[in-house]
Amino acid sequence: MTDALIVLGVSLAVVVVAMSVTALIAWRAGRVAVVDVFWGLGFVLVAVVCALLAPLVGGGWVAWLVAGLVLVWGGRLARHIGRRARGHGEDPRYAELLSPHTPEADRRAWFAAAVRKVFVVQAVAVWVVSLPVQAAALGPAEWPWLAAVGTAVWLLGFVFESVGDAQLAAYKRDPDRGPVMDRGLWAWTRHPNYFGDACVWWGIWLVAASTGWLPALLTVVAPVAMTWFLAFATGAKLLERSMMQRPGYPEYAARTSMFVPLPPRRRGAAAAPGVDPRA
Repeated sequence: MTDALIVLGVSLAVVVVAMSVTALIAWRAGRVAVVDVFWGLGFVLVAVVCALLAPLVGGGWVAWLVAGLVLVWGGRLARHIGRRARGHGEDPRYAELLSPHTPEADRRAWFAAAVRKVFVVQAVAVWVVSLPVQAAALGPAEWPWLAAVGTAVWLLGFVFESVGDAQLAAYKRDPDRGPVMDRGLWAWTRHPNYFGDACVWWGIWLVAASTGWLPALLTVVAPVAMTWFLAFATGAKLLERSMMQRPGYPEYAARTSMFVPLPPRRRGAAAAPGVDPRA
């Protein structure tokens, strides 16, 4: 019990310090979107610290496997988001979330709203979602085969996320592109990167669950929470509000699954109940 409290406490302290630094950077930049770069790096910090603690609290190679998976995922994500956001202003999702506050009108009110609605929420989310990472440091592997299954699920998610991002970047560079990205993985799901992200964390949870049924039971909230955030909270659902205003997107949405990849419906096929392709 003491070992678990040490890992939980140290991980929480790492997240709080890192998110506080990120909030200060956002204050100076006047952009909340810098938090998106921290999102991946925050998990990397927790994973590395937990792997270093593992020998002291009874953990083994599972903690280092998890740290490696998180490092590859989080490092790629932070680099991708950082390059994509360079030279851009505030993310429209955060502008909408913080409305009517803006840094130009009232910087203090804007920052207070950002701390309350973004930084505290994301700090809690990072700590909760990283519970499997923390659990992986607390014991040896009981079911190595489950670690292999989890790594395979992680790999599926990493491919979806990285290939989806690469396909979208190629689409944006194409001068002859259509009004909506509906090629490759994007023909099967409107958000392959978010779906891939969810798979990554279900895979990490499975790897951590290889240390026993109790860690698995106590930390399943993590991939569930991550999937909820990606699909219904700050991810796909929020992005869809603005995307639906783009020409061609409602028709694309009518024939393409929002999250889980599914074969695309034929163009011109009847829309699903509740979806008006003319909207």
